[in-house]
Amino acid sequence: MIVQRKSPSGPLSGLRVVEFAGLGPGPFACMMLSDMGAEVVTIDRPGAPPAHSAQCMKRGRTIVHADLKDAACLAGVLALVDAADVLVEGYRPGVMERLGLGPEVLCERNPRLVYGRMTGWGQEGPLALTAGHDINYIALAGALHAIGPDMGAPVPPLNLVGDYGGGSLYLLAGILAALHERSRSGLGQVVDAAITDGVLSLLTQHIAATARSEHKPKRGENVLDGGAPFYAVYETADGQHVAVGALEPAFFAILCERIGVANELRDAQGDRSRWPLLRAEFDRIFQSRTRAEWQSLLQNGDACFAPVLSWQEASSHPQIQARKAFIEVDGVIQPAPAPRFSRTPSTVTQGPPTRSCRIQEALARWRS
Repeated sequence: MIVQRKSPSGPLSGLRVVEFAGLGPGPFACMMLSDMGAEVVTIDRPGAPPAHSAQCMKRGRTIVHADLKDAACLAGVLALVDAADVLVEGYRPGVMERLGLGPEVLCERNPRLVYGRMTGWGQEGPLALTAGHDINYIALAGALHAIGPDMGAPVPPLNLVGDYGGGSLYLLAGILAALHERSRSGLGQVVDAAITDGVLSLLTQHIAATARSEHKPKRGENVLDGGAPFYAVYETADGQHVAVGALEPAFFAILCERIGVANELRDAQGDRSRWPLLRAEFDRIFQSRTRAEWQSLLQNGDACFAPVLSWQEASSHPQIQARKAFIEVDGVIQPAPAPRFSRTPSTVTQGPPTRSCRIQEALARWRS
């Protein structure tokens, strides 16, 4: 589906957001706000290069360049913030305060402002002012330790768990919750989103399972970390891979029946002592056919099976196409807005802006 430039729509239509340009989780959260209808004005530094058409996280924005140390530029930024509902910044603690743009100043000027702060370590603590990236945050929080093969080093899960899971989505949830509360009180507040906090929250199930002695601290010995042969990835005859996730006994039985597991191993799901035998059986079976052959055999039904696809391959899968989960914006194929809304569907208004505008232009639109 090709997206033409259009007016904002979606459940957040009319919401005004000032974003201070950054990397990773803040821009991703603002992309989602824009997709859902918010008008996002991004404050970037003078001389910043124009966005590339494939910088998809910058879609749907208005870009203004401003030297925050220049009094005239700062006055324009303050005027934008005065008219905004939400502010998002991802600087190190203290930077916004030194610029005269801290929450104490801005929330006094605009008491309805929801002030979103995105950091890795948080606003306080011994590491608060130190540099870091996704891999550091998930390492300290305990998530990285749990991901990877039992005999090897932990494997970084791209930057999905920290930046976007523990960062963007928790920032977004906090902003939306604060806006909901504002509808009752009339007042904004500060949303302090730290990636380490979010990652720890994401680990709630596994930390609780450890407290119940149901989760082993060593990688590769648990049901959801690749330890269970019925929740794992297997190589196929053509060197590709497939994933099975037959956790429930009924689905495990279907999987065993469809792929032809030996009868003496079909009751081994709950017997950890026989998991190595069951894994060897799955290894042998899945290496007997190509990924495409397994997909043809297992994709319809309740065997809890999926081929392991690249995202390029995923875009042409019938399920993804049926959901129209990819769109084309300015010639670039990219994921469509999510989630879906029945009455007020989200829309990508435009691709990454190729030019900036003056602060006065952006402010005039908001005042019109």
